[in-house]
Amino acid sequence: KNIEIKIYSKKKEIYKEFGELLFTHFGVSGPVILSASSYCTSYLPDNELLLKIDLKPGLSNEQLDDRILRDFAEVSNKQFKNSLDKLLPRKLIPVIISLSKINPEKQVNAITREERQELVALIKGLEFHIISTRDFKEAIITQGGIDIRQVNPSTMESKLISGVYFAGEVLDIDGLTGGYNLQIAWSTGYLAGRE
Repeated sequence: KNIEIKIYSKKKEIYKEFGELLFTHFGVSGPVILSASSYCTSYLPDNELLLKIDLKPGLSNEQLDDRILRDFAEVSNKQFKNSLDKLLPRKLIPVIISLSKINPEKQVNAITREERQELVALIKGLEFHIISTRDFKEAIITQGGIDIRQVNPSTMESKLISGVYFAGEVLDIDGLTGGYNLQIAWSTGYLAGRE
């Protein structure tokens, strides 16, 4: 919860979002990823995209370092692998420990400033390479459809063929995650149904 993602194509930021993310057996998902996927599809598969996850966007690097120091002070004789319970979700801890390259058996009072700074950088910029989106069968929101410039927005009637009406995801409209596509479906269905 409360993470920030940024997606880059050739070092150019193409998407940024704050919210919830889910690590899955196939990659990443959740509201921020579902919204981001519509931006990614136009770049893939021709371009490799970089996903950066800030697990603590509410804290600056310095604030996060101070937080880690406070957490370490409370458990100064514990091993590093047992020191991040207050900072990260339980299932993410082994991954961060592995990626940090800090010896998991090392006592936290022996962790150097440089190691801590690397840990901060990792938590503030966890990186993944996006190579594809999931299959169309698993799509939650689709892109494409009838060009909305060819539809009367007051009635949802085709401007090209009299008596033909469109509603919902048959139209080339897609909204961000959060019920917007459902609202579009209901509203356009209502307008088309009135005629």
